[in-house]
Amino acid sequence: MTDLVDGVRVPSVEEEARFWALVEEAWERLGDEPAALRRALPTRDPAAGDEGLYAIDAWLDRFLDNLRQLAEGLSSRELTDLDRVLERKLHDIDRADVHEVTDGSDDGFLYSRGHIVALGRDFYEAVHADPTVALPDTACEAMCYFFARLHRERFGAWPETGSGISRESCTNPAGWSA
Repeated sequence: MTDLVDGVRVPSVEEEARFWALVEEAWERLGDEPAALRRALPTRDPAAGDEGLYAIDAWLDRFLDNLRQLAEGLSSRELTDLDRVLERKLHDIDRADVHEVTDGSDDGFLYSRGHIVALGRDFYEAVHADPTVALPDTACEAMCYFFARLHRERFGAWPETGSGISRESCTNPAGWSA
């Protein structure tokens, strides 16, 4: 059940766990090659260069197809809960220090953050802790509104997350304070 903090809906521990479990299952269905690529990303030495790091991008469309299949049949509430988690994850890494590494326009930075989330919990947490682990010039636009779009397709409207935050770039005041 979604938690309320000062009247704002925040993802529960269970909702976050379900979100990451779905992301991981979508990747696991792709086999060993993308698994090895993803394992290398969170622990990479950013100073070592970026040779081979973008090979994971070739797997993103298949990952998203798997994620869509896993989300088939979810209720409006379940999709809304997943979208709330995604929205929070994107918001939490909407920070100047992450942008400095990933670069890009406002939209480009959103899509880069979508890429970070799409690559899974380990990579997300590594970037959250140390933005130098992030990859420059990456994008996964489809991830940014993945569950919201599924909700609209199935139920005819965008989900109302009640979070009081935005996933858009430069909207996290804590991430952009001087």
